[in-house]
Amino acid sequence: MGDTDWGNFWLDFKRKVFKNLHMFKKVIESRLAALRDLVGAKGVDGFLVAGLANRRYLSGFTAEDPDWGMLLVTPDRALLFTDFRYQVWAQQEAPAFHIVTYKESLDKTLPDYLKDLRVGRLGFEEVYFTYRQYHRFKKSAQEAGLKVKWLPLEGLVEELREVKTAEELAAIRRALTLTENVFQQVAAALTPGMTEAQAAWEIEKRLRQEGSEGVAFPPIVAAGPNSARPHHQSGDYVLKTGEPIIIDMGARVDGYCADLTRTLVLGEPDEQFRKIYSLVRQAQDRAERELKAGMESLAGDALARDIIAAAGYGEAFGHSLGHGVGLAVHEAPSLSPYKERSSILKADSVMTVEPGIYLTGWGGVRLEDMVRLTDEGAEVLNGLRDFYEW
Repeated sequence: MGDTDWGNFWLDFKRKVFKNLHMFKKVIESRLAALRDLVGAKGVDGFLVAGLANRRYLSGFTAEDPDWGMLLVTPDRALLFTDFRYQVWAQQEAPAFHIVTYKESLDKTLPDYLKDLRVGRLGFEEVYFTYRQYHRFKKSAQEAGLKVKWLPLEGLVEELREVKTAEELAAIRRALTLTENVFQQVAAALTPGMTEAQAAWEIEKRLRQEGSEGVAFPPIVAAGPNSARPHHQSGDYVLKTGEPIIIDMGARVDGYCADLTRTLVLGEPDEQFRKIYSLVRQAQDRAERELKAGMESLAGDALARDIIAAAGYGEAFGHSLGHGVGLAVHEAPSLSPYKERSSILKADSVMTVEPGIYLTGWGGVRLEDMVRLTDEGAEVLNGLRDFYEW
């Protein structure tokens, strides 16, 4: 490559980087504007964001520990507090934020900014703000002579995260495609005599080899009677011919998660497995056909639950039908049978649909797809639609 060609390449590269950075900054500014509307309705002057996924969503800062930074958003300022170790990292990834590097601790630094920004009513994320943080921050503000009213708030950023943009949907699709490819690899490699832990390690290893930036959650391999435990911890149990094996796994791509569950048998499935599997699949099919945006979440859960209950297995389906997926593998909304978790499902939210039946002493079957809700219905995002055809 000659000097002229190299110069043109470098100029084009810089233009693309600047364009992408500018577009990303616009996305962040749009999210901050939406949050300010929600915060303003609560009557607070500022809002502290401590949740890991919420911090990334609002700022772009990808650090994977909640202690590595906290956000303060006011009507006209956006600040990211961190320490020296993450200063450059934060500056590179959060261009819409003013980066404040504290030396001793955040609780000693925050009062100065609350004073300068005239924050008298301060909202904070009650789910992610620890009891210890609350008392330390409150004490430091009082010692600085500030009269700050601390107001716990819940679900503001999570509400914004429910509706996915085209870019977020694309990342989720990539994560799901990677997950399904690895599932097929691992399913083909399973043999009698392999332990659950060995199979789980194969999943995690292959996810990373195929390009996942990490696992969305520790893979679950639950075999035989252990598959009656919905969230089993993979152990030394040996896979056997003819027993159900639940595999629950997910990749993470560009920060976004996938969540996939399939149930299989080594060898020929018996009549009990076929019966339970077919019932679970029937329940899942109905939910995926009839779910749509605008539906109340209790009604969405009932689409599958009613079929399982009518067959006499209602007590064996003890978890929600599904949950939201995005920057976190479990996020709003919830397809729960409980009124206190109810909500109206929104268009462009991404959810799992995962009915299951769990029979103590025998095992269980769970099938989990991911769907995007629209006003017309649910778009199933999976390419791997089923493991058995009966």
